[in-house]
Amino acid sequence: MYLITGASGLVGRPLVAKLAEEGVRVRAVTRDAKATSGWPSGVEVVEGDPSVPETIAPFMAGVTGIFLHSRAAAAAPAEVLALAKDHGVRRVVALSATNVDEPAEDQPSRFQGDRNKETERAAVDSGLDWVSVRASFFAANTRLTWAGQIRAGDVVAGPFANFAEAPLHERDLADVVARALVTDGFTGRKLELTGPRSLTHAEMVGMIGTVLGRTLRYQEVPADAAAGNMIARGFPEAFVEALMNRYRRLAGKPGLVTDGVAEALGRPPRSYADWVADNASAFRA
Repeated sequence: MYLITGASGLVGRPLVAKLAEEGVRVRAVTRDAKATSGWPSGVEVVEGDPSVPETIAPFMAGVTGIFLHSRAAAAAPAEVLALAKDHGVRRVVALSATNVDEPAEDQPSRFQGDRNKETERAAVDSGLDWVSVRASFFAANTRLTWAGQIRAGDVVAGPFANFAEAPLHERDLADVVARALVTDGFTGRKLELTGPRSLTHAEMVGMIGTVLGRTLRYQEVPADAAAGNMIARGFPEAFVEALMNRYRRLAGKPGLVTDGVAEALGRPPRSYADWVADNASAFRA
């Protein structure tokens, strides 16, 4: 039995699906079991909050390994893993990020609730067999930032057209986590996962257009204007400031590309075009 925290989220959903597809027994933890649907047959869905470890303690019984989501655990990853060890859990796969060793103020996702450094450290110190999966930029972030503009027209306005990332398909991330949970080959490793190719903002928008059969263009706007627009849309000011600082620092440089997905899975990572094709409906009016 494998316990999956953050099970209803971007990583958890495809991870649960992958494990269920492979015939692995899964216990999926969500904060509101009644509000979710569409779980694969045979998945045990339980209600609990990993940031309040005692709420998930009853679900540790019979668990072999746990996937610890850095946002779901919030400030309590060490407490969750102490409970896991007490209940005989043998392995943890922790979600972290490729920028985890950078200063905290330079990690925008921290201001969205991710505690990658603390979660990775808790895994290393847990006394369990551990693997840290350091994810890069999620391809899905482009749906959040650009889909509305693309549904409305052919121009995407944003900062730093030459800022580059190697977008990671969430299904690749889930596949690697699943492999790390159920096999022994990655114990004590920090696996850095990226997509196969560094792409600038402008190149990503162009690729979305190619997949959709449209001609799309990225129009660069001043960083201050872009930041103001994001804050007006509800993004936390500290997150926006950290993001813009990251753009300024790395604009014009290629995004990190690793062979982590290929090493773990024995195949190349899915491309950004693959991700767009899988999510094309989000960009269509």
